[in-house]
Amino acid sequence: MMAENSGLEKLDIGALSPEQQEKLRQFKIKTRIANEKYLRSHPEVEVMLSGFLREVFLKRPVDIREFAADHFNDPDLPKTIHSKIQGNSD
Repeated sequence: MMAENSGLEKLDIGALSPEQQEKLRQFKIKTRIANEKYLRSHPEVEVMLSGFLREVFLKRPVDIREFAADHFNDPDLPKTIHSKIQGNSD
């Protein structure tokens, strides 16, 4: 009932002006480029994520949050990542 009195129910919040659409498009392009540059300069991110996803698909944990916490808190993780990066660059 409160929403009926807010005056917002008739607004199309998803509608952007052409200028806003272009600004959003440019923002998305710049963000994607920045993300690509970051990921290329940090290959460990891909190694961490692919290793985590591989383990998730193999083990199919019931509690994904606990599994993730254990996975990323593994004291051997940095060593594992480093050896995989070294192996990938050879």
